[in-house]
Amino acid sequence: MGEHPTIPLPDYREYPLEEMRARLAEFYADVSRRRTVRDFADRPVPRDIIETALRAAGTAPSGANLQPWHFVVVAGPETKKRIRAAAEAEEREFYAHRASEEWLAALEPLGTDERKPFLETAPYLIAVFLQKYGALPDGRKVKHYYPSESTGLATGLLITALHRAGLATLTHTPSPMKFLNEILDRPKSERPFLLLVVGYPADGARVPDIERKALDDFTSWAEE
Repeated sequence: MGEHPTIPLPDYREYPLEEMRARLAEFYADVSRRRTVRDFADRPVPRDIIETALRAAGTAPSGANLQPWHFVVVAGPETKKRIRAAAEAEEREFYAHRASEEWLAALEPLGTDERKPFLETAPYLIAVFLQKYGALPDGRKVKHYYPSESTGLATGLLITALHRAGLATLTHTPSPMKFLNEILDRPKSERPFLLLVVGYPADGARVPDIERKALDDFTSWAEE
């Protein structure tokens, strides 16, 4: 195996145990307030806020450090209108023909349907694309490894960063989403991963009365 250059681990910080616990408790208290929102205000959000959140997303780990993601930030009203029209067309097919009765029953408590006005109301839509392969400087293709897992990690960081900034988000996944490639002029080598709606919640915004699982319901420990 050939030698590859390395550097000392930069900027690592170790905290005393009590500070560690306090930092985690503060983070958990903050992130536990995050809720998916469907009622957005049309208030503008400064571009630099979105850019910093995207920089945070770009720090996500990825297979072979190939960073197989691309984010398209949509702010123009005409483009948002086209995206809404295409998304609602797919959603009408989903609710009328594609979704099973079991799936529709699972969605019922959330109060969702084919109407997606938030796609035009919110100041930003961020279309997340998964790159199946990239290009080397000489034009050759390079395969991306674990692109789904890597893009999911980056998207999770993006959602968390936007929440930390005080913004609301909604993960929207009309199926199929190939219309995003056409509208946003992205190559076939990129697959739409999801559409993230970003902005301030509308005054009086309401969310479903649901609960998250308790820790013991989604974790187990193998200690031997």
